Order: sequence, then structure tokens, then C-alpha cells
Amino acid sequence: MLEKSEENPNYKGVWVFTEQIDGRLKNVGLELLGAGRKIADKLGEELVAVLLGYNVNELIKDLEVYGADKVILVEHELLKQFTVDAYTKVLAELSIKHKPSVLFIGGTLKGRELAPRLAARLNTGITSDCVDFDINSDGHLINVKPFGKLMAKIICKTRPQMATAKPNVFKKLEPNWDRRAKIVREEIKINPEDIRTKILGRVEANKNPYGSIEDADVIVAAGKGLCSKENLKLIQKLADLLGASVACTRPAVDRGWLPSSQQVGQSGKTVSPKLYIAIGISGATYHTVGMKNSEIIIAIDKDPKAPIFQIATYGIVGDLFKILPLLIDRLKKEVKEVKLSVTTKDLYSGQEL
Repeated sequence: MLEKSEENPNYKGVWVFTEQIDGRLKNVGLELLGAGRKIADKLGEELVAVLLGYNVNELIKDLEVYGADKVILVEHELLKQFTVDAYTKVLAELSIKHKPSVLFIGGTLKGRELAPRLAARLNTGITSDCVDFDINSDGHLINVKPFGKLMAKIICKTRPQMATAKPNVFKKLEPNWDRRAKIVREEIKINPEDIRTKILGRVEANKNPYGSIEDADVIVAAGKGLCSKENLKLIQKLADLLGASVACTRPAVDRGWLPSSQQVGQSGKTVSPKLYIAIGISGATYHTVGMKNSEIIIAIDKDPKAPIFQIATYGIVGDLFKILPLLIDRLKKEVKEVKLSVTTKDLYSGQEL
């Protein structure tokens, strides 16, 4: 275990653990490189991407172009599949050796398992589900996270200062294809007996009937203003016409209308689609913190003073049970016209041939 260290000048570098699965980087790691770039520049320190796996050398280029000054690579056959024992051991040994001042980890399922164990191993603190980072006048990392209706600012005086953030909270930097990073290859001894978990196989999850919301371009979201589970059919019809995924607020999950996999917000997922349609959602902070980065937000609610309208790009004040059927009918007509236009054009092209 690393001795507790407060404001130790020997701790330098902003680290980002860049998670990969089957040789593909998770977006959250690249997003945290974007957040880490700002912090590293303010501290005047290096931004370091930490990559673990087996035969993942080709991923280094992505880490370079998305902002890393240095890439620390550890490859081992026992790192091919994620196990919390092996990954904790490797990251702990790297941290003890290199002494980073800041360490960011994506708030994925694996990241949530890894981060607290690593913090305990390093005898330091950790702030989870952050939505912003900054540096104060003393050089401490400021972790900003929702706390009820407030935004809490948390400082950890021990090193490394650790934090997690959910996917889609931060934006990736624009790729710079001329950028080059220093590559450091480390060898960490891992024994099979270090790993208590054995992976026997994988089972593919059942297809989500409501669609995945993490990477969706269009999301139709339902709040408690929908009044009942029966009324979800309106949301589903609209989503089907738009090719959208269906999301919801926590009250909708609590009422059993939709599974927790579709929940957006403080205790759910963070999304950043091109279009987010909020239906019957008042706009409480616990929800908007998870969708405020959407490019376009359309809100439909009967209360003209609902907070959702403060962040909405477009707002419709009215009875959703009158508005949605009209919107669905209009979209059906638009779809028919497009299909008819395409069919006619194809027939005409056929005649020309």
C-alpha cells in the first residue's frame, strides 16, 4: 500500500486509464483525455494515457491524436480479459512507481469496479461521477458532481487525486493526426494466482427492445408526466418513426414503466445525442445533469415554468396527450411522402435504363 501523501511535490502527471475491450477503446477514455488536457495544461504537467491489454499496440495512435503527451503501455496475456485483481495490481504498481498527481477512470461497469479498489490500494480518496474538473489556487483538483439539487465541489488532499466520470459527460478533443506521444512500455509481473476470478466464457445480452441510449443519435425520453405505463405506446411510436432510442427519468423507473438501463440522470446514464426529446419531464437537476450536453433539446410539458425549458432549444407548452398524436400523424405522412418519392424515382430510373 502506498503511504498517504498530502501535497507531495514529487507527484506529477495527469493520468487517464483508457479502457479497451477486445482491442477497441471505450469512448469514455478519449473523453477523459479531453478533460485531462485542460487540467494538465493548468498544472503544467504531462497528460498520460495508461493502456493495459494484450496485443493492443495499434491503439496507441488513437491515444496520441486525442491529446496524450505520453502513453504507458502494459501488455500481458493475463490482461487480455479484464479482471479487477490483475488491473488493480498493475495500475497500483505503476502509480507507486511514477506517482501521478491526478488519475481519471471512466465510470463504466469495469471502471466502477476498478476505481475504488485502486483508491484503497493507494490509500487515497476518490470522487465518483464527476461532471466537471478544475484547479484551485493551491493546485488542488476540484471535482464537481451533483449532490441532490446542488453541485458539490470536492477536493482530495492526498495523492493521487482520483475521480471517475460517466461516458458522454466530456467531449473528445478534435483529433490532431500530426501529434506524437512518448511511448513507455512497462513490464509488470502477473501470476495466475494473483487473479481470483476465472472467465469461463461470455453470454451475449438479450437485445434491448428500447434501444441503447449511450451512443444513440436520437432519444425520446419519458417523465412522470406520462401518467401511466400504458401511455408509453405514444413514446414508442414516436421513437420508431424517428429511429430513436427510448429513455426516461428516475420516477418512470421507480414506477416500473421502463427498466433502469434506460434511465438518464444523476443515478442513471449520461447521454449526448444530436436530438433529445423530453416529454412530460419537468427538468429537475438530477435528470438534466445527464442530458444537458445534447445538441438539440425539444421539451414538451404543460407547465410553462418547468425548468426543462431553461435548457431546451425548442419548447412546446401544452398537453402531451394532444400534441404527441398530432406529431406522430404528421411524421407518418412525412415518411409516406418520402417513401413514395423514392419509389417513383426508382421507377423512373428503371425506365431510363
